[in-house]
Amino acid sequence: MNAPLFRDEEMKERDHIQVPEEQANRYASWEDFHTMFSEHLNELYQLWSLLTRDPAKAERCLVGGIEDCVTGNRVFREWACSWAKRTIAQNTIRESKPRPIHSNSPLSETFLPDIGRLSNAPGGHFAIEAVLGLEDFERFVFVLSVLEHSSEQDCGLPLGCSAREVREARGRALEELMDSSQRDRLQNQPFMQ
Repeated sequence: MNAPLFRDEEMKERDHIQVPEEQANRYASWEDFHTMFSEHLNELYQLWSLLTRDPAKAERCLVGGIEDCVTGNRVFREWACSWAKRTIAQNTIRESKPRPIHSNSPLSETFLPDIGRLSNAPGGHFAIEAVLGLEDFERFVFVLSVLEHSSEQDCGLPLGCSAREVREARGRALEELMDSSQRDRLQNQPFMQ
C-alpha cells in the first residue's frame, strides 16, 4: 500500500522540477537577445540614429541597451524585440533628455495632418533630413509614436509627459514634415514661364 503513495510523491516532485524548466524556456535568454540583435542591428541602429542625430551617441545607447537587456529583468521570449527597443529608447531618452515645448497656442487634440500627403517619395516614406530637422522632443515623439507605433501612453511615459503633450508634439512634427515636403516639391518642380 505504501508503493502507490511513493509513486504519487515521486510524480509530484518530478512535476515540480519540470515546471521551472518549462517556465525558464518561456523567457528570453542571452542567446535569444544575441540572435535578435544580430538580425536587427542595422534597423535598430538606424532608428536610434534618427533619435539622437549623432552616430556615436546612437552607438553608445545601442550598446548600453544590449547590456541592459542581457543583465536586466527577465522578459518573455515573444517580447524580446519590443523589450530591446524599449530599453534602447529609454537609454537614448536618458542621454538626450528631450523636453516638451509648452506652447500657448491651443492645438486640437484630434489634429493630425494627412500622413499620406506628407510623403515626398514613392511608398509613403519621409525624408530622413526632414525628420532629423525636427526639434528634439518632436523627433522623439514622431519616431516612437509614428515610426515605432507606440501608443501615446507608451510614448509619453519614458519621455515624462502626458498623452496630450504627445499628441501635440506629434501634430507639430507632422505639420513640420508636411511643410518640409511641400517646400521640397516646390523646389523640384521645373520652372514655368
